[in-house]
Amino acid sequence: MLKLGLTGGIASGKSAVAAILRELGFPVLDADSISHKLMEPGQPAHDDILQAFGAELADSSGRIDRHKLAAIVFADPSKLAKLNTILHPRVDQIIFDHLESWRKSGAHAAGFVEAALLIEAGMAPRLDGLVVAWCTPEQQLERLRARGMSEIEARRRMAAQLPIDEKLKHATYTIDCSGTLEQTRGQVQALAAKLHKR
Repeated sequence: MLKLGLTGGIASGKSAVAAILRELGFPVLDADSISHKLMEPGQPAHDDILQAFGAELADSSGRIDRHKLAAIVFADPSKLAKLNTILHPRVDQIIFDHLESWRKSGAHAAGFVEAALLIEAGMAPRLDGLVVAWCTPEQQLERLRARGMSEIEARRRMAAQLPIDEKLKHATYTIDCSGTLEQTRGQVQALAAKLHKR
């Protein structure tokens, strides 16, 4: 089984590509969901995050307010790096355990890990290839604004990631998500056919 990464900038179409891959029968892990689970009360990263960024980030039930945390870390690269050192090794462990169990089951031609920071987190070299979903930076900005983000916040989030032309240099396969959903679907179906042929 191929262990493939699925990455791209924020609001570049990654999640749409992941959804289509799942429809086509490929298992896809979402690194963000894993990170969010690790932040829950009682989970391994919860106390470390509160210790690093302040107990006032937790609400009355002890849950970390992810919006407050995002406002802190995306305003300061050193704080983002600190959060990543708490989360990335743990996320990494969970991901590779899953990939290994899928590989052992022998049921799939490929398994995917969807993560915005696959390259930045140094995970890419441990995978068999990388699918990079992309669209223009203008479209990313437009999509983030449509999600209710301010332009300043959207630009901060984009700046915290490798520029798309850098990500594309690492790509084994690329999916252009600047067109319609149907155009994206056609490209993902073509990729699926290639992977099954292997």
